[in-house]
Amino acid sequence: MDNKDFRSVQRSVRKKDAMQLLLGKPVYTEDVVPRDALVVKILRSPHANALVETIDTTIAKKVPGVVDIYTWEDVPQNRFTIAGQTYPEFSPYDRLIIDRHVRFSGDVVAIIAAETEKAAVKAMKLIKVKYQVLDAVLDFHTAKDNPTLVHPEEDWYPPIECGGDARRNLVASDCEAHGDVEAVLADCDVVVDRVYRTRAFNQAMMETFRTYTQMDRYGRLHVISSTQIVFHCRRILSRALGIPKSRIRVEKPRIGGGFGAKQTAVCEVYPAFVTMKTGRPAMLIYTRNESQIAASPRHAMEIHVRLGADKTGKIRALDLYTLSDSGAFGDHGPTTVGLSGHKSIPLYTGSVEAFRFGYDVVYTNHQAAGAYRGYGATQGIFAVESAVNELADRLGMDPTVIRDMNMVREGMTMPAYYNETANACALDRCMSRCKEIFGWDEKFPVRDMGNGKVRAAGVAMAMQGSAISSVDVGSATVTLGDDGMYNLTIGAADMGTGCDTILAQMAAECLDCDLDQIAVFGADTDTSPYDSGSYASSTTYLTGKAVEKACLDLRKAIIDLAAELLDCAPEDVEFKGNHALCLSSGKTVSIEDISYKAQFNNTRSVVASATHSSPVSPPPFMVGMVEIELDKLTGHVEILDYKAVVDCGTPINPALARVQTEGGLVQGIGHTLMENVTYDKTGRPIESSFMQYKVPTRLDMGRLQVEFEQSYEPTGPFGAKSIGEIVINTPAPAIAHAIFRATGQWHRTLPITPEAIALGKD
Repeated sequence: MDNKDFRSVQRSVRKKDAMQLLLGKPVYTEDVVPRDALVVKILRSPHANALVETIDTTIAKKVPGVVDIYTWEDVPQNRFTIAGQTYPEFSPYDRLIIDRHVRFSGDVVAIIAAETEKAAVKAMKLIKVKYQVLDAVLDFHTAKDNPTLVHPEEDWYPPIECGGDARRNLVASDCEAHGDVEAVLADCDVVVDRVYRTRAFNQAMMETFRTYTQMDRYGRLHVISSTQIVFHCRRILSRALGIPKSRIRVEKPRIGGGFGAKQTAVCEVYPAFVTMKTGRPAMLIYTRNESQIAASPRHAMEIHVRLGADKTGKIRALDLYTLSDSGAFGDHGPTTVGLSGHKSIPLYTGSVEAFRFGYDVVYTNHQAAGAYRGYGATQGIFAVESAVNELADRLGMDPTVIRDMNMVREGMTMPAYYNETANACALDRCMSRCKEIFGWDEKFPVRDMGNGKVRAAGVAMAMQGSAISSVDVGSATVTLGDDGMYNLTIGAADMGTGCDTILAQMAAECLDCDLDQIAVFGADTDTSPYDSGSYASSTTYLTGKAVEKACLDLRKAIIDLAAELLDCAPEDVEFKGNHALCLSSGKTVSIEDISYKAQFNNTRSVVASATHSSPVSPPPFMVGMVEIELDKLTGHVEILDYKAVVDCGTPINPALARVQTEGGLVQGIGHTLMENVTYDKTGRPIESSFMQYKVPTRLDMGRLQVEFEQSYEPTGPFGAKSIGEIVINTPAPAIAHAIFRATGQWHRTLPITPEAIALGKD
């Protein structure tokens, strides 16, 4: 279908929930649940590694309004993971609802259920706990084979073998290679050998973690939660609580931001356990403090890069080793680390003769890490793109030229990306367009502005994926309703990205109707078709294809019913959106009359469901360029201008794609210049509120300009690929590059603070 023929797709239409949100309507979890729920609070460990010797709740239980207090002795002893991943999960089963062995400062010691928050907080202060404090593993460089084991238990269990070994503090370990890396590196004229470090950044979404639970009228556990993964959440609760999935229903209302944090079932099990024990509704709302110290931040990583090239700038070999800090539990540990290499090395498929990618993911007594937009690719791209910029500087080459020489191009096979072919790749056009709109040739030279201030520019490329190939599933059900309107039921979760709108646009395109004729519902495990959930940049690509398939099937069902009304053969009927036409007789029947026929003396189903999975995960591509002004005296960096050009295939809704890109850029700027997760000497996180954990504001963004270079992905709906995650990946290497240009000092550790710049320290 030619672009000019699109009626709904590739149009910037308003989000379906825009007015609800704009007018402050009650749409979020706390808005829509009843007010009579028990308040659930959690007593947390002050120690990074300890055993609970004794816990006395006698006095606390006497506080008026306290219903009960639960400890490690009260919970099922079923090990589970809270990582929201397709079964069987890659993440090890290493948690209990409450464990006697607490493994990080913030780990759960007791669950308090009370009539009021005041009573719960008072009771929490009266619980007496005696700890046996143990040595803690606080440096992930020394975690592997450390004599202190984070998980000494015998029932540690990996559903999938990923090279993990709890007896070595290993969550996962592997190494793969293509070609003889050492031989190629030895033959290179230039080898860049560097180590890059990234912190455990927090998602800092506006709506903290929150879950409401109740027993429904059939005696089933009904969970309403701000989650990206309703079906995975149901499975997690089933295993943790030891009850069948058939006795659990999980649904989500509007989500106030997730960015991957809510791909992990951080809080759902605690109110669910309270409801199962008391039979009463329960509600847990994490404070901002809890969301900072006991949630699921990005994995801190250290990435050792060896990059070899010849004198002309041709990159011949890439060798990566990633050390990843999974924290106290293995949630998402085996999977995030893979993207650090698989989403960075393939950018240079055009020239690399050999590559090697090895990694270790280790347990420490830090807050457990989890999923965050970019999911490991962000860390790997910072390292590789920085190394390429260092190579360009050593060779005295323009870094955009060196990328033009080496980048992946359409039609190339990517050995480091599971041997997939780049069937849709406009990365070369992204680079040329970005140079044009940025004014690269004018801005790349360093400019002294006087008074100790200089201006400089930096560049980076990025790629990501579109769903997890041969694993993730997207599904949709489309029903013809009264008056010719349609119901679209999905299991994907709109977390502010606008996926409800985008999927409705695809349905409207397929059914040749107005967007307002599509009513979207989801996600609810009782009524939605199975969908892996909204993560891994999968929704537009995977669920979108399921919508397309379901709508095409529904068209056939509508034609069959119309043929009956028109008294002609189905192959003689043409569907026209608002009516059906019998080609031989010229008679028509309206979609409204067809919908009424579906409800009267009818034996034909006018419902279509489709499920889609993909053997490939076509990467979106991106180029970002930044101009900064740096004060050499104070080390302050001001973002003046950021230009980004993205290849996401066909942008289904360009306005939403642009907003997604801008949001990701701002998050990347925050990671690079200000956001940080650090611990004191006892293992307690320091940045426990937004007073310490600084996130960028509108004043920190500079001028953002986003454009799109289209390609056509043959396996995607209407040629679309993903956009959700790639957009966070270019700021760190581009800004680090610009800072080097301004100061002559490479900073290989994020965040790059004013203090580090002013003192010339990495």
